[in-house]
Amino acid sequence: MKRVGVLLLGALPVIAAGVYLAVPDDSADPADTAAASSSAPATAKSARDDAKDRAEEEREADDALIADLPPGLAAPAKKELAQQLVSSAENSTTKWRTAYGSIQDVGDGDGYTAGIVGFCTGTHDLLTLVERYTEAHPDNGLAGYLPALREVDGSDSHEGLDPGFTAAWKAEAEVPAFRAAQEEERDRVYFEPAVRLAKLDGLGTLGQFVYYDAMVFHGPDTDAEGFYGLRERAMAKARTPGQGGAEKAYLDAFLDVREQAMEAKRPGIDTSRVGTAQRRFLAAGNMKLATPLVWEMYGDTYRVP
Repeated sequence: MKRVGVLLLGALPVIAAGVYLAVPDDSADPADTAAASSSAPATAKSARDDAKDRAEEEREADDALIADLPPGLAAPAKKELAQQLVSSAENSTTKWRTAYGSIQDVGDGDGYTAGIVGFCTGTHDLLTLVERYTEAHPDNGLAGYLPALREVDGSDSHEGLDPGFTAAWKAEAEVPAFRAAQEEERDRVYFEPAVRLAKLDGLGTLGQFVYYDAMVFHGPDTDAEGFYGLRERAMAKARTPGQGGAEKAYLDAFLDVREQAMEAKRPGIDTSRVGTAQRRFLAAGNMKLATPLVWEMYGDTYRVP
């Protein structure tokens, strides 16, 4: 939705520190083995940049560690559940595969919001999706809008997109290759980095989803309001399990910071995706994100058996 493992980085503004801890198996105690490493003093900005780099890139040491951890949200059934949860917030349905062709301007300043995770014309991710798709499929129905997409990137403008872009998007969404491209970009930009970093912050399945949903909504940015900025602020309030903290306390702190950021950007925004979904799961101690699952979104109730 927004712009576009890992060595754990402390939330301190001057020092970035890293600790590896195994992710809890969601049912018992966290792993009791750890290997520690630290970096030279760095600014808060560089700490966020490093966290982003390590979450998004394949790192041999990180991969070796992750290979020994439970699959968590990356397990097929949990990944499917994660898409249902996100879709209930982004598209008001758990049937996320019906949303490839969705497109509208919701008035949030990000231009058109489209597709399965709300790619936006104003936040770079929709542009990147169409550019990458066009590299593989040059004759697609959206390629002609690339100059306009580059011009409106970073704004809420529709200049050069109206009146035909929405129809072109819906038509292209009927093409299997474009559907696959949306899923690949979702995984590359949002799902995989979020799950990798959550695991290496010591978070179980619920915590991995908390990171993923925040990554989708706030974007994988290193500015103060992007995902990495929010994570840093939460780490200033509570230690991650990877740093020896309590998982519930850290997730409570992260969700507090996240709600504050949502309300700061859009006063009066409905924060259901946090308040009556993720907080409900956390309060129930459902760290495995086990089904059956019931939550509310914008006043509607959703159930996954």
